[in-house]
Order: sequence, then structure tokens, then C-alpha cells
Amino acid sequence: MDIKLEKKKGLKPKHYGYIALGVLLLFVGYQLLFASSVSTFRTEKDKLSVAEVSAGKFDDYITINGNVAPIATIYMDAYEGGRVSEKLIEEGAMVKKGDIILKLENMNLYEQILASESNLALKQNDLRSTKLNFDSRQVEGRKSLATASTDLQRLKRNYEQNKALFDDELISREAFQLSKENYELSQKQHEIVKLQTEQDDELRETSLRGLDSDLARMQKTLGMVYQRLDHLNVRAPADGQLGFLDAEIGQSISQGQRIGQINVLTDYKIEADIDEHYIDRVKRDLVAVLERNGTEFPLRLRKVYPEVRNGRFKVDLVFTDNKPETIRSGQSYNIKLQLGESNDALLLPKGSFFQSTGGQWIFVVNPDGGEAIKRNIRIGKQNSRFYEVLEGLEPGEKVITSNYDNFGEAERIVLK
Repeated sequence: MDIKLEKKKGLKPKHYGYIALGVLLLFVGYQLLFASSVSTFRTEKDKLSVAEVSAGKFDDYITINGNVAPIATIYMDAYEGGRVSEKLIEEGAMVKKGDIILKLENMNLYEQILASESNLALKQNDLRSTKLNFDSRQVEGRKSLATASTDLQRLKRNYEQNKALFDDELISREAFQLSKENYELSQKQHEIVKLQTEQDDELRETSLRGLDSDLARMQKTLGMVYQRLDHLNVRAPADGQLGFLDAEIGQSISQGQRIGQINVLTDYKIEADIDEHYIDRVKRDLVAVLERNGTEFPLRLRKVYPEVRNGRFKVDLVFTDNKPETIRSGQSYNIKLQLGESNDALLLPKGSFFQSTGGQWIFVVNPDGGEAIKRNIRIGKQNSRFYEVLEGLEPGEKVITSNYDNFGEAERIVLK
């Protein structure tokens, strides 16, 4: 009796082909799905700027533009107001300290001088009259004192003689007593005249001292008024160049009005504006270099102005050694300001991509150059040529450094 054999269940060789084909289709579908989920931008490679990341020395400096200015500027303000009557020196001329630049006239000031002179003359007359009165009183007082002294001596002698006669009982008690009373009265009168004379002398000294002080004050006041008169001559406050002069003949100038300036040309400084991004790192005494015609001229940062305007702050730099021979006010120079010491770092060439990313990410080109993928990075310091890369890139990698504004939200750039 024959037994029917059942076919064994299991995978046959042809099944393995089907499985491999399914896995392949699944992988391709996954790749297509993944690729379609990444935002892609296509562009021509020639339109982009591509740079290579490299290891090297990072020079911690920034390049700034500065303008030459006089080492000091002294402003001229009118001490006294008046009308311009004469203009002796024009703008741009070299002046010496004390040179008269303008002459003003002020009728009110002239009247004040006349009034002060009249008051001083009256005070001098009063002082002379007072001195004459005190001198006359002093003479009368001394005459009275001399008379009192003579009377005292005479009465004292008479009293002493009568006392001797009274002791010998040659005169009456009444005669002796009368001479004694006259002598004592003369003593009291002498003391009174002496005291009065001393008081008159003290009063004279005090009064005349006060009058002399008043007269000295009036003379000083008159001297100050004469000085105000001299201030109608506007003089150069220092040696230098007359930078500008805002005054014309016949023009009325107010007291305190700025009318010009003197540029002190004994030396020069460089005035520059720096982006507020560096305000915490820019300090006094930093060193800088100005290069001209292949020669470097060292500078020192002398002053940092605290005020920030339109995103920039101002600094002043001065030469520490030689300066260009043909330097002139108003010239413009590029200056390399050293912020710190050089150090080994990963260097990324500067580019306009930074404006779009703020240095937080960048497009990295793959080795075959067919595409670039967005990658997060971290940037440290920067100078005029390089960024210092702290994280996210390796030496030899290439990145897109041109502007990213056209890429939109793309995370992948296909390079054709």
C-alpha cells in the first residue's frame, strides 16, 4: 500500500530573492522619504564662496579706521560781549599765544568803567577828608594831653610845697587842703585826657584801616573792569593754528559765545570709532599699529569715550614713537588694534555668512563637493581675516562663507 507524502513547508531558494528585493525597495523608499523631508536648495557652485578651515596662529586684533586730529583743541569763547570792530587774523593762519585775533567794542562796558573811575575818585576824596579830620583831632588831643600833664606837674609841686609848710605849721590847713584837692583833680583830668587821646588813636587806626581796605577793593574792582576792557581784544590762548573763526566785522558777539578754536599742532592723535561689540575688550593703553608705505608706526590707546552712538563708541590713540612725516589733520588711516596675545586656534576665513547666522551654524561641504549640510558651530574671537572656531569644525573641512540670504530655511545645499 502506497503512502502519500506531503510536501515540506519552508523557504525555497526563489524566496530569498523576493526577500532581498523587498528589503532593497524598503531601503530606497526610506532614503527617498528622508531626503524629501530635508529642506533642500539647489545652486551653482561657482556662485558661492567656499573656504577651507585650517589650524594656525590667531592674531587677536581688529582693524579700525581713524582720522588724524590735533593732539589738543582749545576753544575760544568770548569773555565779553560786543560788536566786532576789527578782524586781524584769518582762519588757517598760525598764531602765537597772546596774538590779537579780533577786536570788539562795547559801549555799556565803557560806561561802567567811567562810573567805576568816578566812584573810586569819590572814595579817595572821602578818605583824604577823613584822614585830615583824624589828624586834626589827634593834634588837638595831644595838645590837651600836654596841657594836662603840665598842670599836673605844677599842681603836684604846689601840693608838695604846701604839705611841707603845713607840717611846719607855716600855712593854714585850708590852704593845704585846697592845694591837695587841686592836685587830685588835675590827676583825674590828666587820666581822662590821656584815655581820650588813646581812644582817638585807636579809632583813627581802625577807621583808616577800614577806609584803606575799601579803597583797595575799589581799586581792585576798577582793575577787573580794566581787565574786562582788555577782554574786548580776543587773543589766541595758545600757540597753534586758527582752526575756525565764526565772526565777521559788524557782527554782535554775546558773552560766552564760542567764536573759534586753536588747533595745537605740536603733536597729533588718531580719532576712531569702534563697533560696540568690542566695548568690553577695548581698554586704555592697548597697543596698535598704523602702517604706511611699508613702515609701521606704533600707537597707544589713550582714551575710551563711554558714550555709544549708533552702535559705535569713540577712542583716541597717540603715537608712542615716530609718526609719518607728511601727516596732516583730517587724513584717514587703517589701524590694527591689538586686543590680546596670539594663540593656536582653528581658523575660519571671514565671510558674509556671519550676518545671517551670527556664527551659530554654517554649511559644510561634503568631501565630493556635491552638497553642503547645515551644521551647528561655536565661534570665539575674530579679527579682520579670521574667526576663531571653538566647536563644530575640523581642519581641512570646506564651508560656504558667502551670504545665506537666498537659502531661506534650507538645511541642505545641492551644488551643481
